[in-house]
Amino acid sequence: MKLLPVYNISQFQEKETSKHLYCNRFKEHLRTHPFIEKPHRHDFHLLVIFTKGTGTHVVDFNTFDITAGSVFALQPGQMHHWNLSEDIDGYILFHSKEFYNVHFQHKQINDYPFYFSTYNTPELCLNHQQTANVSSFFEMILTEYSSKSLFKEHAILNILDLIYIELSRHYVTPTQLQIKRYHTILRNFEVILEQFYKHEKKPSFYASRLNITLKHLNRICRETLDKTATTVITDRIILEAKRLLLTPELSINEIANLLGFEDYSYFSRLFKQKTGQTPSEFRSLDF
Repeated sequence: MKLLPVYNISQFQEKETSKHLYCNRFKEHLRTHPFIEKPHRHDFHLLVIFTKGTGTHVVDFNTFDITAGSVFALQPGQMHHWNLSEDIDGYILFHSKEFYNVHFQHKQINDYPFYFSTYNTPELCLNHQQTANVSSFFEMILTEYSSKSLFKEHAILNILDLIYIELSRHYVTPTQLQIKRYHTILRNFEVILEQFYKHEKKPSFYASRLNITLKHLNRICRETLDKTATTVITDRIILEAKRLLLTPELSINEIANLLGFEDYSYFSRLFKQKTGQTPSEFRSLDF
């Protein structure tokens, strides 16, 4: 059974320079790794800025247009693929969560707004001057990455942090203030959900694990995501169902079982209710 590939950083390096970091110009990255245009996932954070060209970027089945100034910040586990013009270029950087968090012990990578929640959009669009400013930081990282200078990883991490600070200043979401208020509980909910969503579908289970009432969990979800806790759980299940439906070797009944549904017909009805398509109809789409 061939599941959707999950790549690690070492698969993108010609030499084993670091298992926690990779950086390249996008055109060169695409030339040496053409497989990235097909659906796949990563076990690391991905940051890319486009300085030239056009195309589309599909992230967890949401399609974004690419132009000069497009920035994408992806979290580990997100599915994505590209459809790109011949003249595409920019910069791309991968890093592990540990690479950042161990160095900056007073803060975490998830403190930045585009990483607060998996519901936050991974897209940011910069103007010409903003693109030039952020690109200059990427160029500095690329210079350090290709060097053998003393403390080069320290230099890269500090420049990377400047990129995240600059991007955060331009990143706007309608729920940003509320998410900041409930940041810790929301993140813990998503972490627990990632562990148990295949087997535990009741929001009361997650409220109990978080040591809060179900009413409080629903309040947090409504104020930060404009959803109920039940909807958050269901959305996570449907996202995984979509990912699994890209694996033709799995029957729809097997997918239902993998997601903890003993009743195939209930799974199929739920999927259609959330997507407007049956699992079979979704599987027939061209991704």
